[in-house]
Amino acid sequence: MAYVLRTHSLSKSFKEKDIVSNVSMNIKQGEIYGFLGPNGAGKTTVMKMITNLVKPTSGEIELFGQKLTSMSYDVLGRMGTIIEYPMFYDKLTARENLDLHCEYMGYYNKKAIDEALELVNLKGITNKQVKDFSLGMKQRLGIARAIMTKPELLILDEPINGLDPIGIKEIRELFITLSKEYGITILISSHILAEIELMADTIGVINHGLLIEEVSMDQVREKNTDYIEIATNDCNKAAYVLSHQLNIDNIRVIDQQYIRVYDNSIPLKQITKMLIMHDVDVNSIHYKTSSLEEYFMNLLDGGVVHA
Repeated sequence: MAYVLRTHSLSKSFKEKDIVSNVSMNIKQGEIYGFLGPNGAGKTTVMKMITNLVKPTSGEIELFGQKLTSMSYDVLGRMGTIIEYPMFYDKLTARENLDLHCEYMGYYNKKAIDEALELVNLKGITNKQVKDFSLGMKQRLGIARAIMTKPELLILDEPINGLDPIGIKEIRELFITLSKEYGITILISSHILAEIELMADTIGVINHGLLIEEVSMDQVREKNTDYIEIATNDCNKAAYVLSHQLNIDNIRVIDQQYIRVYDNSIPLKQITKMLIMHDVDVNSIHYKTSSLEEYFMNLLDGGVVHA
C-alpha cells in the first residue's frame, strides 16, 4: 500500500513544554483520514508541521515518499490546505482572490476558478467582496482555494466550521467524491464526529499531544456493540438492582443520568420489570448501537474501549 503522508516520532515543544510528542501517522493514498482530538490536543500543530509552517523539534515528515525539508517547494506544491481560519484579501472578490492564488502557485488554468467555485456552490457572487461574505461562505471559498489547483493531498483543519446542515452535507459529499473518484488523499480534522464517521476511511485520535489510536473505520465498526440504555433519576440504585438481582456486571453509568447495559442476554422487558419492582423510576429504556463518538470518548476516558 502506497503512503502519501507519514510522520515518524514527530514532536514539537514550545518554551520547554511538549505540545506534540512522538506522533507517527500513516496515511494511505486516496483515503480520507479523520484527525480527532479535543481542543489543544495538538491537531493544528501537527498540520502546521506537515505544511512547513512550523518546524518540528524532532522527528521526520515524509510526503510522497520524500523527506520534508525547508526546501521542499515541489512537494508542498502538490498540496492544498486550510489551516485554522482561511484568510483572504477582504476587498477583493472570490474570483480575484482565487486568481491571485493561481498566480503565486504558478497554476495558469483559469477555468479551474469557475470549476472550484461551482464545486463548493459559490455562484452568483461575481461582484461581491469577501468582506461581505458570511462565515460559511468564507469556509466554502477556503475549500475552493484548497482544491482549485488539483492537489494530490488536502490538509483541512476544521473545514466545515460555520456551514449549515445542508452545506455540511454538500461538502462531505464533495470530499468523498474527491477521494473516491479523483484519488485525492485527505487529512481532515473536525469536531463533528458524526461527519467524520460518514466519510473517513481511517481515524487518528490525538490527546495531550500523543497519538493514542490509529485505526480503520471498518475496525471501529466491528468494535461497536449493541447495548441497552436506561434513563433514570437514580442511577446508583438502578445499578445495584441490575447487579444484585439480575447478576449483570457489564454496565456503565453515564453522567448520573444513564446506565448502559452491555449484556444483551437478558430481555429488555425483564430488566424494566425488575427495576420497577424495586421502585426505580425508568424514564426511558432502548436498544442502541455505539457510534464513533462513543468510541472516541472511551479512548479519551483512559483508552478503554468496550469490545
